[in-house]
Amino acid sequence: MKMLKILGTGCPKCKKMAEVVEEAAKSLGIEYNIEKVTDIQQIMAYGVMMTPALVVDGVVKITGKVPSSDEIKKMIQQ
Repeated sequence: MKMLKILGTGCPKCKKMAEVVEEAAKSLGIEYNIEKVTDIQQIMAYGVMMTPALVVDGVVKITGKVPSSDEIKKMIQQ
């Protein structure tokens, strides 16, 4: 099961990231769990200074922008 975390404070970009990640994970047909992390201390613990960010299985994959669904699929499959 893939563990996906969306790091962000709830801004529009963060909400868009959550939508795109959900869409990408569903289209891959994999088992996954998405957690939204909004606590700034937890976000900073990942070394993230710009949100939104995507964490896949404990590894920060991207910060500061919302990638395309195809880009997210590649990040999830790595």
